[in-house]
Formats: sequence, C-alpha cells, structure tokens
Amino acid sequence: MTIAKKRRPADIARGFLLLTHPIPVLFHTIAVTVFVLLAVWSHFIWSTIVLLIAAHIAMQLSISFLNDYCDRHLDALSKRNKPIPQGLVYPREALILGLFMIVVMVLLLLPLNLPALLISLLYLTFGQGYNLGLKSTPLSGIVFALAIPLIPLYAFVGVGHILPILFWLVPVGALLGVALNLANSLPDIEEDAAHGARTLAVALGVGRSNLTCSLLILLSIIAIGVLTATHLVPASTLIVLPTLVLSCIAVCGMLLFFGPRKPVPTGKPYFYLVVSTCLLLAGGWLIGALI
Repeated sequence: MTIAKKRRPADIARGFLLLTHPIPVLFHTIAVTVFVLLAVWSHFIWSTIVLLIAAHIAMQLSISFLNDYCDRHLDALSKRNKPIPQGLVYPREALILGLFMIVVMVLLLLPLNLPALLISLLYLTFGQGYNLGLKSTPLSGIVFALAIPLIPLYAFVGVGHILPILFWLVPVGALLGVALNLANSLPDIEEDAAHGARTLAVALGVGRSNLTCSLLILLSIIAIGVLTATHLVPASTLIVLPTLVLSCIAVCGMLLFFGPRKPVPTGKPYFYLVVSTCLLLAGGWLIGALI
C-alpha cells in the first residue's frame, strides 16, 4: 500500500471526495429525493423531506466509507487509484467516518416515525453485509434484490403515506435490484474472477450477466404493464405507457451496445444506463399511480 509521507490539504479533500463514491451516492440521492417528493405530493413538509433525504445520504456515505475500509487490502493489490491505497485517506479515518455516519443517520431519523428508522437500519444491514463479504458471493444479487425495494418504502413510510402500489413495488424492485447488481459488477467481472471473488456476475459469466440484466428489466416492464392494464394497480396510461416505451428503448440500447456478444463493458456507462432506466421505470410508474 502506497502511503504518502505528507498529505496536502488538497490531496486530503480529493481523497475524502473519492471515498464517498460520489456518482453512486448521487444516483441514490436522486432516487430517494424522487420517491420522497412523490410521497409528499401536494402536501410538502420540508422538515420531513430534508430529514429523510439527509438520513439516507448519511447511510449511503457510511456504506461507501466502510466499503473502502473493508476492501483496503484487496484495493492495494488491484485498485491502487483508490484513496486508501494512495494514502490520501488512512484506514482508521474511513472506519471512524463510516461509523459516525451511522450515528448521524439515526439522529436524523429520531424525530420521524419508528418504521422509517427500522427500514433504514434494515437497508444499512444489507449494505454493510455486502461490504463485509457478501459482495464476493452470488448472494450479492440477493442483497440488492432485498435492499432496492426498501428505498421507496422508506420514503413513503417516512411521511406516513401508505399506498397499495407499495406492495407491488417490492417484487418489481427486487427484479430491478438484481439487474443493478449485475450492471454494477460487470465492469469488474474479469478482475473479480482473477482474485477469486464469486460474485453473481462471475458465476453467470459476461454473456449471461448482460442478458439476465436486460431480461430482468424487461420482466419489470411487463409486470408493470400487466398490473396497469388489469387495474390491479390503477395508474394513468398517459404516464405509464410512455414510461414503458422509453424503458423498452433503453433495454434495446443495452442489448445493442452492451449485449452478450459485445466485449466486457469498461467504465460505468452501462451501469449508469441501467440505473437511469430503473429510476425512469419506478418513478414513472409511481407518478402514474399518484395522478
């Protein structure tokens, strides 16, 4: 592990910024913000909105900080551009910050209802379990399947707005959660396999992971379409139909540019496309149900 002899303030600031995993946390922030705003639609209580979003950000930061802390030895071998191997952040600093953010999350949620706190703690448990070793096993997909549906549940329960659609969001969110896990793992699949990590993507292989990711999103599209058409979940077709069409176009783009016959995706464009599609699908469906 490369440790700088003396850290400059600018280097420290850059290290802590990288430690936050800014892009994934930004997507989580957008997601929870969208769901919270939908949950308080036409009845804005800004104090509740701010507390729910801030608490979720604190939780995501805790997961990010402790992710780098738990992976510090492996990163020193394969990802030396990470802040801890570079010496920009010391391991104990990442550990302390990660634990501190858990305390911040709990304090922010104490003024709200108990179910919101319990859901947040459950999500945190999944996230830290992922950090502590589940990420290197096929169970990583199950972790995402269980955690992702908790985001809209947290938002709606946090403002005391319980809707029948939330029941159906759980299975649909589980499908999208596994798709997100595969999309997140694909850019690192060769490196994970080389280091003996048996992630779900490694277990499936590149081609089947790509195909499975697209099929899971397609299954979610079909499920939402059926639930809307049968009125099991009443929703505005003027909102839901364009959402489903745009999501189908996105899936076609995934197969065309990142499909099973294409090289392993490098970087994160594929992951960002999958995240954006999942947000569009879940958010559009909820908007259609609320209008």
